[in-house]
Amino acid sequence: MATDSTPALCGWLARYETVVEVGVGHRTDVAAGLAERGVRVTATDVYDRPVPDGVRFVRDDVTDPDLAVYRDADAIYALNVPPELHRPVWDVAKRVGADFVFTTLGGDQPAIPVERETIPADTLYVARDGPGR
Repeated sequence: MATDSTPALCGWLARYETVVEVGVGHRTDVAAGLAERGVRVTATDVYDRPVPDGVRFVRDDVTDPDLAVYRDADAIYALNVPPELHRPVWDVAKRVGADFVFTTLGGDQPAIPVERETIPADTLYVARDGPGR
C-alpha cells in the first residue's frame, strides 16, 4: 500500500542510478517504484523479506554490515528509520562513498547533521558532513 509520500520519494530518489534501501520490512512501494523507473535497487533487512520484481534482496544488519552490499550504491536510503540507526547507516554510507537519505519516525529528529528537503507528505533528510559534502 503506497503512502502519500511514495511518489515524491520515488521522484527524488530516482536521480540515483543505484540505491540500497536499509530495513525494507513490509513497505516495498518505494523500492518497487524506483525499480520501475530503471533504478537498480537492493533492499536489505535483518529478516528475510519478499521484494518486488526488479529489486534484489540481501539479508544484512547495518550495525554489522557486509560492505560489499553497499559498495556500488550512489545512495543508501532508509524510511522511518529510528534515531539509533541514523549514525550506523551514515557510517556505512561514508565508508562506501554514497549519499545517505532518510525519513524519520513521526516526531523524531535526526541524530546526525542533515539538510532538510520538504517533499509532499514528508520531510526527507540528507546526511551532511558540512557545507558542500
